[in-house]
Amino acid sequence: MTEDSGRRRRAGGRAGNKQRAGTAAIDQMPWRIPVNPDRPTEPLDMDGVMAIHRGCMRILREIGIEFLNPAAVDILRKAGCRVDGTNVRMDEDFVTDMLRTVPESFTITPRNPAREVTIGGRHMVFVNVSSPPNAWDLERGKRSGDFATFREFMKLTQYFNCIHVAGGYPVEPIDIHPSIRHLDCLYEKLTLTDKVVHAYSLGAERVEDVMEMTRIAGGLTHEEFSARPRMYTNINSVSPLKHDYPMLDGAMRLARRSQPVIVTPFTLAGAMAPVTMSGAVALSLAEGLSAIALLQYINPGCPVAIGTFTSNVDMKSGAPAFGTPEYMRATQMTGQLARHYRLPLRSSGVCAANVPDGQAMWETSNSLWAAVQSRTNIVYHAAGWLEGGLIASPEKFVMDCEVLQMIQRYFEEATFATTEEDIALDAIREVGPGGHYFGCQHTQDRYSTAFYAPFVSDWRNFEAWEGDGAVWTPERAHRIYKAILAEFEAPDMNSDHQEELRRFVAKRKQEGGAPTDF
Repeated sequence: MTEDSGRRRRAGGRAGNKQRAGTAAIDQMPWRIPVNPDRPTEPLDMDGVMAIHRGCMRILREIGIEFLNPAAVDILRKAGCRVDGTNVRMDEDFVTDMLRTVPESFTITPRNPAREVTIGGRHMVFVNVSSPPNAWDLERGKRSGDFATFREFMKLTQYFNCIHVAGGYPVEPIDIHPSIRHLDCLYEKLTLTDKVVHAYSLGAERVEDVMEMTRIAGGLTHEEFSARPRMYTNINSVSPLKHDYPMLDGAMRLARRSQPVIVTPFTLAGAMAPVTMSGAVALSLAEGLSAIALLQYINPGCPVAIGTFTSNVDMKSGAPAFGTPEYMRATQMTGQLARHYRLPLRSSGVCAANVPDGQAMWETSNSLWAAVQSRTNIVYHAAGWLEGGLIASPEKFVMDCEVLQMIQRYFEEATFATTEEDIALDAIREVGPGGHYFGCQHTQDRYSTAFYAPFVSDWRNFEAWEGDGAVWTPERAHRIYKAILAEFEAPDMNSDHQEELRRFVAKRKQEGGAPTDF
């Protein structure tokens, strides 16, 4: 953990959207960047790691990757790669040389330096749900995303201390025209939160606008913005074996200004990748490493991370499945290869369930614990994801944050300390055989901080729960979500920076924003 004075506290006071001493909605843990103390789960022996590595290198050397961006192709041709139209083949020596320049970790500093995050090593940060086109809650059911719902999710993102990054749009606000959507969304994100933000790599204008808005919000000069990471993007390959034009364009723009790029192939075994996990992982790595090699050639040492989104499909329906045993193993295996290449790792907290029910939570928990086991550094979609990424749910967001806090508590040294006081021989001697520990001094000195205290889970017995209205977990989460919105206060922001940001948005809207196909 960080050296926060509340590091060893059970629930840490109620540091909310302003890291305040208390809030009315819940008692939550203080802001901290979790550090994973565990050894990673490694299903592969060294022969297995090298077999996947060799398969990955053969894909790059013998089959190649399609780069559907002429500028990227020209750069890779100059780098000595073999080019045939849009197909680019890379030798292992070139890829290895490019990987040597990648930093093993990097720090992103948002407009509030207290919300700085480190990506890499044993650090593990959690990102809100990103990009669903629909929303679902207990009152309104399933519906298309809109701007009002987007703002609700941004408030939840800011409120919860266990969410460290304000990633993509938690729900797509389709009531705002695509040409100006990024301007409105980033303005809200930069004013409703003070956490690290993200740019979608969907055309030059969007990426350039988000970089400029992040610079303005932080009161930075252009030189200060480019001197260190301030925001980031995530790009996906078009599996199998393709990188598209706009994502490469955005990634290259950020790399030139030393802003982080996470490269995450979306490989579903049995559909967009081989049905075997080792084959799917090898394909995913080849796609990811090819883009990372490009970015390192453009700007050696620019911050990057490899992402894994390798799961399987339901072979009966073809639908994506998440939180499966195969998903967990693919994440663990990719973690081993990421450490082999000395790359920071991204994975996700995902499920295929349609509502925040038992299936949703066991699949998401499987995904999140696979992230822990793989020593993932940044976990996308860590709170709020449903229906394979087609739905964002505030109830699910709240329920997932309970799990994230439990993971953070699990990491704390207090859960596995072995000092003389922790071994507690004096207490064992005092209580003796047949006694109990409720009243002994050892317990009295520690009872308020000894164990994790939930804010959604109900640990009472059935009769007490039933007598209090028999409220199911999603209903409790719904009440918490409503209470958070009712008490929410936006974080402080320099008024001059906010006014400049407002003027920039108005100017870019007048200019038409970003071109679209509409």
